[in-house]
Amino acid sequence: MDHAEIDDYLDRYAETLTRFDATAAASLWAEPGMIVDDRFSGVLEDRAAMARGLEHSYPLYRALGLASVGHELLSATPLTGAITLVHVRWLFLDADGALLTDSTAYYVLRRDEDGPHACVCIQVDDASKLQALAADRGIDLAQFLPEPPSA
Repeated sequence: MDHAEIDDYLDRYAETLTRFDATAAASLWAEPGMIVDDRFSGVLEDRAAMARGLEHSYPLYRALGLASVGHELLSATPLTGAITLVHVRWLFLDADGALLTDSTAYYVLRRDEDGPHACVCIQVDDASKLQALAADRGIDLAQFLPEPPSA
């Protein structure tokens, strides 16, 4: 994959996040997909599960004032003919285009017959940056956590 193909993929992914379109965002993932950060690692077996997970985060993003998402491609390292390790900086902007926060992540992208798909995402700092933004805006993150199952 060259930088143009990767940038196109990241542009499309950012656009789905800007539109809060979980189904379109999930379509850019391989099945299954894996997300890893300092506290969590999980496999989402299919795109429907991925879409549900994304939809769960949207109320928080709206409360934080997220209006659009951009990106900077920091690096791309080909691993095989079809697999590339991508380092990206996501830019989260408000309605005026001002930077709310950013985050960095690594993706393992695989070029399939219908284009690139993310197989793995390693989130570097998104949790801490979202927590800091929420604290700065006086937003209690607990209200956005899922309800524990009743006994």
